[in-house]
Amino acid sequence: MPASPQTALPSFRSRIGCDARSGYYAVPRRYRLHLSLSCPHCLQIAVTHRLLDLGDTLPVTLLSAVPDAPDGGHRALRPLYEASAHQYRGATAAPVLSDGWTGTIVSTHTPDILRDLARRFGGHGPDLHPRGAEDEIEAVGRLCEREITEAAQRAGEPGDDPAARDTALATLLNALDGLESRLGSRDHLLGDGLTLADVQLWVTLVQLDTVHRHHLDAAAVHRITDHPRLWAYARRLTAHPAFGSHLDLDGIARRHHAHCRGEEGAGAAVQIVDWAACARPGTVRHSG
Repeated sequence: MPASPQTALPSFRSRIGCDARSGYYAVPRRYRLHLSLSCPHCLQIAVTHRLLDLGDTLPVTLLSAVPDAPDGGHRALRPLYEASAHQYRGATAAPVLSDGWTGTIVSTHTPDILRDLARRFGGHGPDLHPRGAEDEIEAVGRLCEREITEAAQRAGEPGDDPAARDTALATLLNALDGLESRLGSRDHLLGDGLTLADVQLWVTLVQLDTVHRHHLDAAAVHRITDHPRLWAYARRLTAHPAFGSHLDLDGIARRHHAHCRGEEGAGAAVQIVDWAACARPGTVRHSG
């Protein structure tokens, strides 16, 4: 049942404008990102932030790998949420883009944050959101979310409906086949350089191997592995410092085990990528 207007949680989806006439506009060190690197949405933002070389422009506060609040969020974010919405009682989830001038939240919506980083702050890095590629980037995001992540989750769900699991696995494999074909003639998903589409896909592949694989059988994992160009692409991006330096394998594992209630499958023993070996030495994080 949908929430009533009185109990509906507020939506934090303001945008960064291009000049002072907009309420939020790009000013160095005005805003702050609050990220947990074990969260796939936060990981996308962290990689994008590094690719755009925004360390001096947009500070980052790193949060615990495993959310520590009873609501499934982060205790450290409670003051921001309460300052942003009167009598806020919802989850204090990351990611958060906050405004230091007002002490409130600008946005918690990952696609908007990614676009604003690329369009409003991205003057020193690659053009991650090129004009004319908007629809393609959104299409890759939908494919990653629905045909890879959601399909992998359904394919690994326990229960007495093998037909549903087979259908989900077929959806997943079809998506991987399409990506394998696309990468046969190029190094990146769109054009000649990195875009947000590559960031989204890399994080999705990390999650597929480090999280969703654990609930699949060995045969399914071997079929997923049988996409050599796709996984070579994942390894190549992992060697890039903007990607590998934010890879918290320990944190991802602890977050998964803290919240997962599914059954472990035989595929858990079949690692697809040695992510730590692919990253440059000393760049993979080990959260405490």
